[in-house]
Amino acid sequence: MVILVTGGAGFIGSQVTKSLLERGDQVIIVDNFNNYYEPLLKEDRLNQLLAGFKPVVYRLDIADQVKLSEVFKNHKIDKICHLAAQAGVRYSLENPGVYIKSNIIGTHNLLELAREYKIKDFVFASSSSVYGDNEKIPFAETDVVDRPISLYAATKKANELEAYTYHKLFGLNVFGLRFFTVYGPWGRPDMAYFLFTKSILSSEEIKVFNQGKMKRDFTYIDDIVAGVVKALDRVAGYEIINLGNNQPITLEEFIGVIENELGKTAKKKYDDRQPGDVIETYADITKAKRVLDWQPSTSIKAGLKKFIGWYKSYYQVD
Repeated sequence: MVILVTGGAGFIGSQVTKSLLERGDQVIIVDNFNNYYEPLLKEDRLNQLLAGFKPVVYRLDIADQVKLSEVFKNHKIDKICHLAAQAGVRYSLENPGVYIKSNIIGTHNLLELAREYKIKDFVFASSSSVYGDNEKIPFAETDVVDRPISLYAATKKANELEAYTYHKLFGLNVFGLRFFTVYGPWGRPDMAYFLFTKSILSSEEIKVFNQGKMKRDFTYIDDIVAGVVKALDRVAGYEIINLGNNQPITLEEFIGVIENELGKTAKKKYDDRQPGDVIETYADITKAKRVLDWQPSTSIKAGLKKFIGWYKSYYQVD
């Protein structure tokens, strides 16, 4: 298969790319290598994580329809794995325009090019953030998600709606995957576990929002990658599917695991809940088991051990 992976230099995209290349697929990466976080990490994912492989790499923005269309003209693409997005809940309060550009316009461009070039299989990343302050626990795909509490969440919900329209009107097979707080090696430096690890090792204070009482369904990267690849293999019709660990823990407990693994106590500054942050995420994965034959297998302790091992190696920390 020839598979287009948008965001292929990103945290999830690079590791999905590796999995696809390892099994013999051809991968075309599209990524704009923006500076939302250190671009060097994106370069190193390609040069180190994907060492020995030769995906085709296009350095362009998916919001640029003219340049993006050249990729489709140059290659006979079988499936689209759309993982590119402007990420970050809090940043969407500071710079909303980039979310509209990347998440709304960029996704529209890809759906339209899929229609134009008759590419029937389309898998894309949605987010657990679409559930907002959902009171029903765990979160199921049938829950009403009409009250997003961040612009980031609103853009992801909009992606799900437009993708459904393209399925209905043009026969695209679409799976939208709602990821639940993905963590692990080669991750995003703006994520809490990354910031906590860096600050604890440097004996710097960490901010613990909502007094550490928020709960997250932290999901290890390898489990997410397995789910994405299964979705690419099985995509048919239109489905929204949760990919989460199904075992949420409090932020306080999560920090405790990091402390134990580092052998060092965090200096904590407790703070209030931040705008856009949800209180709890908890994935009902009944549908993922049924449709994808998928189930996560990595515990928080095992996953954070692997992340911290990678972090110390990558940043050369004793």
